[in-house]
Amino acid sequence: MIPSPAHLDELRRSGRPFALIARDGVTVEVLTGDVVDVALLADIPLTDAEGDAREVLALVPFRQVVERGFECHDDRAPLRCLIVDAHTRLSLADALAELPSAHIPLQGAGFDIADEEYAAIVRRVIADEIGRGEGANFVIRRDFRASVDEDPVTAGLTWFRALLEHERGAYWTFLIVTDGHVAVGASPEAHVSTQAGVVTMNPISGTFRHPAGGATAATLTEFLSSTKETEELFMVVDEELKMMSAVCSDGGRITGPHLKEMSRLTHTEYMLRGLSAKDPRDILRETMFAPTVTGSPMQNACTVIRRHERAPRGYYSGVAALFTPRADGTHDLDAPILIRTAYLTDGTLRVPVGATLVRHSDPDGEVSETHGKAAGVLGAIGAVPRDAVAEAAMDLDAPTVPAPTLADDPAIAELLASRNARLAAFWLNPQSGRIEPTGRTAVVVDAEDRFTTMLAHQLRHLGFAVTITPWTEADPRQLDDVDLVVAGPGPGDPRDESPRMAAMRSVVHTRLASGRPLLAVCLSHQILAERLGIGLAPLAAPHQGLQKTVDVFGTPASIGFYNTFTARVPAGTDTIGRTEVSADPISGDVYALRGPGYASVQGHLESILSRDGLTTLDRLVAHALS
Repeated sequence: MIPSPAHLDELRRSGRPFALIARDGVTVEVLTGDVVDVALLADIPLTDAEGDAREVLALVPFRQVVERGFECHDDRAPLRCLIVDAHTRLSLADALAELPSAHIPLQGAGFDIADEEYAAIVRRVIADEIGRGEGANFVIRRDFRASVDEDPVTAGLTWFRALLEHERGAYWTFLIVTDGHVAVGASPEAHVSTQAGVVTMNPISGTFRHPAGGATAATLTEFLSSTKETEELFMVVDEELKMMSAVCSDGGRITGPHLKEMSRLTHTEYMLRGLSAKDPRDILRETMFAPTVTGSPMQNACTVIRRHERAPRGYYSGVAALFTPRADGTHDLDAPILIRTAYLTDGTLRVPVGATLVRHSDPDGEVSETHGKAAGVLGAIGAVPRDAVAEAAMDLDAPTVPAPTLADDPAIAELLASRNARLAAFWLNPQSGRIEPTGRTAVVVDAEDRFTTMLAHQLRHLGFAVTITPWTEADPRQLDDVDLVVAGPGPGDPRDESPRMAAMRSVVHTRLASGRPLLAVCLSHQILAERLGIGLAPLAAPHQGLQKTVDVFGTPASIGFYNTFTARVPAGTDTIGRTEVSADPISGDVYALRGPGYASVQGHLESILSRDGLTTLDRLVAHALS
């Protein structure tokens, strides 16, 4: 069905819920229907009363993380479902001809948190959270707010038109109108999609704000050479691989990196792909939410967000999830992250933006990043002046000759490709050569860091039948019959007396005493070291997302580290009792331990930063089993 020329204006006047989506650069999809609010992702009504599959567009708020037991400022924002009864298309030109274009003035515009206050929050997060081992990176947001007198639907249609005209490179440009709520944006990032059983995730990180006059190869080269920006991207890829390993039978494979070039910002990105037979609602639940807008590890990131953000997030960092029926009765899923989005409710415009805080973060630089992200949205909708170069690039009357991109520059392409030399081939290459099942079993105990899903995938690759058990359910007495217990990583100070630390100590100590095979990783390595009489200490600077080549019992190994604390021995120590020690020859920081029936490692052998991860894991497991 082709909409009439007055279709969009009729929608505006009808008061019906609707959505406009531009995702192919050629057409604007028009979705209409009724709205139903549900409590859980599993309740999203993908079938009607007769059991027939139907199309649903769901607005998933950040507070939905409570489904996974994570903390948040719970504003009870509804999980809102548009049950699509009509899905039509307009050409881009026809849509632009119908959409309003008048300027929408803003009053009382500004950030809800002053720059100085936001910089102070950044300092606290670096010192109190990253500096104390609570995680590798965290995203803390602030909101740009203004008052708007215009009719909200008219304002939304106007801003949607402006985004179509003045933003480029978006994954989705969209307008979603439901009762009392308007969301309009140009999201650069596909959080998760499934198509015929192929799951794709698209981690984007690193933000290059184009200088006045536009980006150049020289200015972009400086950005791409930044250690902070490079490590930030690697950390979010690791975090999304944890999710992929939880939902995909083949663990996921990464390709890239690529540039995501938009009108005022450029980002770096990877693509992750894997196979899954899971219900797309379950895939969405297991991937809530992108580390690029939360941090890692995920569960602790939500706790840190609650500590340092002052108000609920609403839909910011959630997703817009379009479930489309397939001929076989299943559904494909397309779910962009709700970022670069403006929300209009009760006459108030809100543009939430966040910065990813890591150990290298400069507070003033993070303040500037939030300004850049807000300006990207505000400039695109015409609320602030637009850059002349960006305007020329978006001139719809210009000849339709594809403009060269910075990614086409050979030096830029080479600089991007060189990043992969640092990464583990296991996650870059097709994972052939899987060892046949050995009949051996392994239980991986999760201490609230889903690196355990990647560890489990590697262990399966080595022939083990693997189960992941959360620390809350790990009864050491029930693990006696397991061939290998892997005590996993987690955030926090290993010397704490928290229930989680007590449980992990019980797992490690009981398994060690039994003499049965044990592998301890990161946090659990530190717990094992302390049990063996080795002291623990905080590092002078956290090793969050740090790649090092270290000696592991006579073999150099390139390994990724995510630790704030370390076990430490006197320099030159290579044995303690019956335990062999592999430590830094100068600092005495312990990288690995092994003894009768046990082995441990401080680094994350499962990380993309661990080029020698799988071979080192194989060696340590073989020792524990010997």
